Amino acid sequence: MRKRGADVPADAVFTGGAVFTGTGQPLQGRAVVVTGGVITAIVDEAEASAFIDDDTRVVELGGALLSPGFQDAHIHPVGGGVELLQCNLTEAGDADEAVAMIAAYAAANPDEPWILGGGWSMDHFPGGAPVRALLDAVVPDRPVLLASRDHHSAWANTAAMRIAGIDADTPDPEDGRIERESDGHPAGTFHEGAAELFAEVRPSNDPELVYRGLLRAQEELIALGITGWQDALIGSAAGVPDAYAAYLRALDEGALKVHVVGAQWWERSGGLEQVAEMVRRREELRALGHGDRFTLGATKIMVDGVAENQTAAMLTPYRDAHGHDTHNHGLSFVDPAMLAEAVTALDAEGQQVHMHALGDRAVREALDAVAAARAANGPSDARHHLAHLQIVAEAETARFAALDAVANLQMLWATHEDQIDELTLPFLQDGQEARQYPFGDLVRDGARLAAGSDWPVSTADPIAAIHIAVTRVAPGVDAGPLGGAQQCLELATALAAYTSGTAYVNHRDHDTGYIREGYLANLVVLEPDPFTVPAEEIHRTTVASTWIEGEAAYHRDALPSTVPSLTA
Repeated sequence: MRKRGADVPADAVFTGGAVFTGTGQPLQGRAVVVTGGVITAIVDEAEASAFIDDDTRVVELGGALLSPGFQDAHIHPVGGGVELLQCNLTEAGDADEAVAMIAAYAAANPDEPWILGGGWSMDHFPGGAPVRALLDAVVPDRPVLLASRDHHSAWANTAAMRIAGIDADTPDPEDGRIERESDGHPAGTFHEGAAELFAEVRPSNDPELVYRGLLRAQEELIALGITGWQDALIGSAAGVPDAYAAYLRALDEGALKVHVVGAQWWERSGGLEQVAEMVRRREELRALGHGDRFTLGATKIMVDGVAENQTAAMLTPYRDAHGHDTHNHGLSFVDPAMLAEAVTALDAEGQQVHMHALGDRAVREALDAVAAARAANGPSDARHHLAHLQIVAEAETARFAALDAVANLQMLWATHEDQIDELTLPFLQDGQEARQYPFGDLVRDGARLAAGSDWPVSTADPIAAIHIAVTRVAPGVDAGPLGGAQQCLELATALAAYTSGTAYVNHRDHDTGYIREGYLANLVVLEPDPFTVPAEEIHRTTVASTWIEGEAAYHRDALPSTVPSLTA
């Protein structure tokens, strides 16, 4: 029987911990009431009993933090899920381990005609480029094609090259580079567009595998507290499977628990005719009547590559191994004039543009494109955003706020580690270490922030990323903060980027991303409360439970004694 004085028959009440509402410092001494999948009240803890009856689930937080569910602004969940089901190298600690894992996978799967998968790290191989001989030694009789962890390079064996007709006479494509042996024969690593030389012979992804990958990814991500995301690649590119059909199947079967914005892939070899097709596809999905669980209101444009293989578009030239300037300024995958036309046309159709912009020249070109759209179309609510932002010139940070462009941060990367210390910083100009991931400058200049992981490029764990956003130092690393302490974020700012900030980018800030009355009860319980531990210990925080529309979608099998078990 409901207790006397109850105003609402609550389904759940969260009490006994601080409440991060999506912005600012956490509330203390408050309880959150959930009914019908929606937050219906935020009250003093002393008043919580009025909302509890015999059917109410009381979640005693025991000092843990209650937060809006995390949302990832840049992720490749289906590719990540599929890789978990294929030859997955993400756990390899070095080159020898990676090769051993490939050999073991090939032995365990003797009937697979191709060995596919990925997750190898560039810093495990000299010059960031693994060679075909390593693969030939363990899989000589079947083609092997494996994406790097950042998906900007591919590693192939001789059998794969032979099937694709790739040899010493194969030229580098305009948008990529082939690592070569002394006689000109491809050595085994194919960067950027060069990986597409295998596109005609690489097996297409089985739809059932793609669907299984989506469901596996959703399970992994919900366990990390993630309740929504922007899929940064709806379409086919670089061997990543097109997830569109998998999402539709998940909707039809009621299996999609999270909310997703799909960013349709912009073919850089195409033109403005893509705009009408993207709008048609967006409206076609809308007409199916699935609501806003899955939408196609964004377009993904790759402006440049990555710094570790020297394809990120830079204002200044890369240096060689001896510190001398080269003629290489990286690659602009889309001509700047065409980019401006494309962004303007998409903006006019109400389509959000999500741009990969990593080097300082790419950031400038992307912002120039947004400026062109603003000049042609006036203000809009498209909420265009630039992702990665590894190197941003000092003159550019203030343009984000001026142009209402969102800075989409991959916080986990803003630290000293082998890939940046060995494959990037030695080849950049003096002073550019200070411009690495300038989060603090963006905040001081008024930029709106969102956050994402780019999983499976790196872990999807928001807590791991937030730890680095706050400290700029990964656990166990002795080096100082990358770019200087002035680029560190306050914890509340980083947490907001991963909740309300991404909700804004996804046009879901009207009902998610905050703990507010009337908002969906998409919540995560974090233990210990990261606001109560030293900054260098934030990474110890883990997800105790994840809630989607008021239902427990995940909770740990064995909760520590400091966080009581969920009770009905």
